[in-house]
Amino acid sequence: MNKMNPIDWLAMILIIVGGLNWGLVGIFDFDLVAAIFGDMSALARVVYALVGIAAAYSIISLPAKSKSSNRVS
Repeated sequence: MNKMNPIDWLAMILIIVGGLNWGLVGIFDFDLVAAIFGDMSALARVVYALVGIAAAYSIISLPAKSKSSNRVS
């Protein structure tokens, strides 16, 4: 089994945070990131940017990870 490195873990955590936040927005019209850091404050924008970067990193690294996990030992 392929172990995740610390960057993979961080990306996964950020994607989960983003997904949960979008779920709250969609279901309850409540933006948790904005509630914690302020509506489009500099810190909230950093969080949104990090979630987007984590998603892009995961999309780019997914093909390499799927190829390495399909190898037969």
